Amino acid sequence: MLDTMTRMPLSPTERSTIRRDAQRARTDRSELDALLDAALVCHLSVIADGAPLVLPTTYGRDGDTLYLHGSAEAQSLRLAAAGAVCVAVTLLDGVVYARTPKDFSLNYRSAVIHGRPSEVVDADAKLHGLRTIVEHCAPGSWDYVPHPTAHDLSWTTVLALDLTEASVKVRSGGPHDSPADIAAGGIWAGQLPLRTTWGTPIPSPDLVGDVAVPDHITRRR
Repeated sequence: MLDTMTRMPLSPTERSTIRRDAQRARTDRSELDALLDAALVCHLSVIADGAPLVLPTTYGRDGDTLYLHGSAEAQSLRLAAAGAVCVAVTLLDGVVYARTPKDFSLNYRSAVIHGRPSEVVDADAKLHGLRTIVEHCAPGSWDYVPHPTAHDLSWTTVLALDLTEASVKVRSGGPHDSPADIAAGGIWAGQLPLRTTWGTPIPSPDLVGDVAVPDHITRRR
């Protein structure tokens, strides 16, 4: 992984430079890393038959590379491998209650990534990409379950997207009400934070025998 001091700052291009509410833009790539490592779902955008197609999917990050995967027959991945894409990731941190409807908002952390993914075809590199995705979504699982076979790999597409062209935008804090609305009084304003927690593991009804929940799952609670 590149040292933080040698990495290009965020928003290096015209289309990845944040203009509206530019004060919310972040230029440190460590904030992009932290956001991608915290979220579990991204939205992949491609053009299909002349129209936008946006699909939620899992991903994994290794350094400055974002890995995506899916069925080898998936139209979205075929289109992504053939041209430019946009990937968006958002974490919702809370709802901001204001004194007038126009000032209601959300607190969030978001990233938008532009680029041209490359298909990973080398078997070892493909396994690495899949491992990165699995360990991001379900840490500890790669070494717990059997690894993909050559047949599994043939039915799976793995894409690698460089994170060079990316932007991060963050909103935090309370409402930005006008002085007149604040002075009027009588209406509550503030933040309602959102917290996400893991629940109790639910075993599959078709488990054979007494199989304990593995430690790598219970540790996430």
